[in-house]
Amino acid sequence: MNTSLKITKIGNSAGVILPKELLARLRVVAGDTLYVTEAPDGIRITAANPEFEKQMALAEQIMHDDRDILRALAK
Repeated sequence: MNTSLKITKIGNSAGVILPKELLARLRVVAGDTLYVTEAPDGIRITAANPEFEKQMALAEQIMHDDRDILRALAK
């Protein structure tokens, strides 16, 4: 998907209007939070919190590494 967005003046700030199709692809609605991160090829805008994703990946690794201990504790 290639979409160009025009920067618009909003009070003393500037912003962009996200088209309905882009909102649908991001699965967001007005009031949701978007996260902007730097990527090797520019910037990335996503609805997923990258910090939460890092924490979940770490938790999954710990659960995998310690699955026998966790299984024993669950008994």
